Amino acid sequence: MTFQSETHNAITDVEGIEVGHYTDLEAITGCTVVLCRGGAVGGVDVRGGAPGTRETDLLRPMALVQTVHAVVLSGGSAYGLDAATGVMRWLEKRGIGFPVGSGVVPIVPAAVLFDLTIGRADVRPDADAGYAMCGVAGSGPVTEGSVGAGTGATVGKLYGLRYAMKGGIGTASRKIDGVGVVGALVAVNAFGDVFDPATGKQVAGPRDPDTGRMVSTAERWAAASKTMGAAFPTNTTLAVVATDAALTKEGVNKLAQMAHDGLAQAIRPAHTLLDGDTVFALATGKQAQGGNVNVLGSLAACVLAEAVVRAVRMATALGGVAAASEMGGQE
Repeated sequence: MTFQSETHNAITDVEGIEVGHYTDLEAITGCTVVLCRGGAVGGVDVRGGAPGTRETDLLRPMALVQTVHAVVLSGGSAYGLDAATGVMRWLEKRGIGFPVGSGVVPIVPAAVLFDLTIGRADVRPDADAGYAMCGVAGSGPVTEGSVGAGTGATVGKLYGLRYAMKGGIGTASRKIDGVGVVGALVAVNAFGDVFDPATGKQVAGPRDPDTGRMVSTAERWAAASKTMGAAFPTNTTLAVVATDAALTKEGVNKLAQMAHDGLAQAIRPAHTLLDGDTVFALATGKQAQGGNVNVLGSLAACVLAEAVVRAVRMATALGGVAAASEMGGQE
C-alpha cells in the first residue's frame, strides 16, 4: 500500500465534503460545519464523560435514517447546539434532506464544546451563525487554528485558564491506493496536553504558575489528585473523520470508534470524565468499491492525531491565553 498526501491535506480532500467556519473574535467563540450535500452514511462514537450533542441517536446502526447532510461543531456549550438549526434552514432551502411527504428534513448531528470563560459568556453561536457558515463553505483549503469551533478552544487546564494554552481547529488527510481517501477535522478543547506522536514531544499543555514553562498534566495531576482538576468539567475535543469509500452504517460507526485512537495518541489524558470527546464519521461512497474498515479506521486514527497537533500549532493567542507558537521552542 502507498500512502499519499492529498491536495489540501484537509478533510475536504474527501470528495463530497465541504467545510465552513463562523468566527467571532470579539466574543472568542464560533462554529464549524462539515457539509455533505450529496449525503453520507453517518456514525458517531462518544467517549468523554461530559458530552453535549444533538441527533446522535439517529446515527446508531439500528436507527432508520442512513444519510447525514451536515455535521456541526460549535462553541458556546449547550447554547451552541442552536447553530445546527441554521444549517438545517440553509439545507432545506436547497431541497437537501431526508424526504418526507411535505418536503425534506435535513439530518444535522451536532456537538458542542465549552468556551464560555474565555470570551463573552452571553454571546454564543446561534442559528444565524449556522446559516452564515454554510454560505462560505467550500471544498478547497480549510483555515486552521483559532477559527470556527476552535476560536475559544483551550488545552492544558490543570491550573485553570490563566495557565492554559490555546487549542483550535486542525485538519489532515491521506490516501491509500486501492483503499480510498480519509480526512479528519478536529476542534481541540482538551483538559490534557497535546503531544506530537511523530516525535513524542509535548506541543501544548499547562504552564507552571511559578516558572511559566509547560508541565505534564498526567504527572502533576497524579501527584496532587485530591486537590487539582476537580473543578474543570469544561472540556471537549470534537472531531469528524470522513472517507470516500462505501461503508455500511455499522462500518462507519466502527470507523468513528477506531478514530478515537487518534485522540489518545495525541492528547494525554484523553476521554476523562472532564471531557466530552466525540468523533463523528462520514462515508460519502464516491469511490465505487466497498471500503476495508480495518484499514480505513487505522488510517483515520493517524490522520486525526495529526489534525490535533496541527490545531494547537496553528492557534493564535486570544483572551489572554498563550499559544504554542509563542512558547519559544519549549516543546
